[in-house]
Amino acid sequence: MCLVFVCDEDERVIGRQQAPGACPYCGGMIQALDVQSNWRFCFVPLYFKTKRRFYCTVCSRRLVVQ
Repeated sequence: MCLVFVCDEDERVIGRQQAPGACPYCGGMIQALDVQSNWRFCFVPLYFKTKRRFYCTVCSRRLVVQ
């Protein structure tokens, strides 16, 4: 008998909007992305979380707000 446990994380972009300020590396515009991530265990959704991430539109670096 063999048991296989399948865990999966799915991320999807919900919304995009322009954020104020400029990229400290190249001076490009910053874009704010709302990302929803959900964890599934054996195709059953367990956990949902929405995060806001910031990216530069020119150099595509992920920026961290401190």
